[in-house]
Amino acid sequence: MAMTDPDQPAGGRFVGGTHRFPLRIYFEDTDLSGVVYHANYLRFFERARSDMLMVAGIDQRAAHEAGEGAYAVRSMQLDWRAPARLNDALVVVSTVERVRAAAVDIQQSVIRDDLLLASARVEVAFVAPGGRPRRQPAAWIETFAALVATEKGA
Repeated sequence: MAMTDPDQPAGGRFVGGTHRFPLRIYFEDTDLSGVVYHANYLRFFERARSDMLMVAGIDQRAAHEAGEGAYAVRSMQLDWRAPARLNDALVVVSTVERVRAAAVDIQQSVIRDDLLLASARVEVAFVAPGGRPRRQPAAWIETFAALVATEKGA
């Protein structure tokens, strides 16, 4: 069994083609009523997507620093179903649904136990440093295609 560095942040993992990212709700995440403030779900989704890419071997930072480009959220559709509260242990589940030359569609859900709290359909576009869409690296497209195939059981 591989040992993890106890000083490194705990991250997510893939189960089949689905990425699972655990998180806990802290006081700073809540509003006066003790419920997670709605805008904080955007941060949870972003953290989970970033972790999913890292765990899949996609190095966004290196691509950005090399002047290749970076991902930018092009669109996001959100749906809130139930509140999360202080100290809740949640999981953000992320699944790559579709891959195109310059974009990726990702379905994300925040769950507590088996209860769906919030979901998002996200389209991220790979953009050049000047902000125009461009073809994402071929290896990344292959990685995403493999995740889609794994999730669909192909």
